[in-house]
Amino acid sequence: MKKSPPRTKRGLASASACLGMLATGGLTAHAQTTDTTTISDLEKQNQAMQQRLDTLEDLVKKEGLVPSAPATNLVSALDKMTISGFVQASYFYNLDRPANGLSDGYLWNTRDNSFSINKVKITLASPPVEPSGDNWNAGYRVSLMAGEDAPIVNTDAGTIGFDYLREAYVELNVPIGTGLDIKAGELISLLNYESGDGGAANENFSQGYQWYYTGNPPAAGVQLGYTFTPWLSAQFRVDNGLYSGPLATATRKGVMGSLNFTIDSKTWFHVIGFGGEGAGTLSADGGSVIGGRQLTDKLGSGFEFDYFHFDPDSSASGDTWSIGGWLWYDFTPKIGLAFRGEFLDDVNGMGLNTRLGAPAPFGAGIFSPDANGNLASFTLTLNLKPTPNIKIQPEFRYDTTSYTGGFNGGHNQFIVGCGASYLF
Repeated sequence: MKKSPPRTKRGLASASACLGMLATGGLTAHAQTTDTTTISDLEKQNQAMQQRLDTLEDLVKKEGLVPSAPATNLVSALDKMTISGFVQASYFYNLDRPANGLSDGYLWNTRDNSFSINKVKITLASPPVEPSGDNWNAGYRVSLMAGEDAPIVNTDAGTIGFDYLREAYVELNVPIGTGLDIKAGELISLLNYESGDGGAANENFSQGYQWYYTGNPPAAGVQLGYTFTPWLSAQFRVDNGLYSGPLATATRKGVMGSLNFTIDSKTWFHVIGFGGEGAGTLSADGGSVIGGRQLTDKLGSGFEFDYFHFDPDSSASGDTWSIGGWLWYDFTPKIGLAFRGEFLDDVNGMGLNTRLGAPAPFGAGIFSPDANGNLASFTLTLNLKPTPNIKIQPEFRYDTTSYTGGFNGGHNQFIVGCGASYLF
């Protein structure tokens, strides 16, 4: 017995036949159109062609080749949603071979001589919210992160329900002036030149000390943003506290404001002020300046200066400051070299001594009898980009500190290795 053709093939054949009829009718109408053709004849021909189009549309819908109803709001929302992120792995080796297998103070690959899945990040987001003085506009962004670095990068790995949350907020454009931008939810800090995404976003694979010791983690709050001119914009934020994260742990809220200057297409800098209360009774106030300059088409630079004033209720106050610089050069679009140098000074023993040990959950606590001290790091990274989605970053890093017993019982440590990121 001869099998009937599949339904889709029958539909396509029917549609082709109807298209043939439509084309024939159109050619006939064209051939018959002469100088003596009346308006009435043309109207009849147009009506006949419209009927053929309607017949063809009904047939195609019947065969399931096109939807018979408009997309639902759910389908439309999924169609507009973007999914992005990266997967990051590495291997690093401490030449000083720490006895406990941990590289003190080193934020990425704290485990020495270990292959690591540093970060797996997934971001779900709506289309960007466009600033407008005429129309309301809304959107959202959610980023989830897992891996060895996640406890340091995420909102608060010790709070149930927030273990894998990096950021999550809703965004609204209010049509006032050039457009008032409002964000509410879990927000990444405005501090620091480097991104917490490490080598996936930064020129160096490992994270600088400034990002951790003179910065602060994400926190739940509300932020207002406004663009005054093409070269000046501002942001103001109120959140649970500088070190509180998603849930308030202190009575004093954190505040942070930033004036953002774009001098030209190659130069920018931000002036940031902040204040708030962290865990317990420790409060901190201060300011930062971060910026960048594209010196040539291939040579770029970055800069960061931070000042923190800590004021605990139970002891004397103290100051911590830091300065850092970045230089990178792209020999070709696929090969580049990056350098980072930074220096942090804990003048009164408030900012580094109690935090410099191997970061939680790997270890923490006071590791030196010195009341105060300083910390410096110098990092050289080779950036290889064989495809737009892949970054391979061999790296050499030298850390030094004045603290007695600062790095695994010594003042210096050398770390070498390589990280790789796949971005999607």
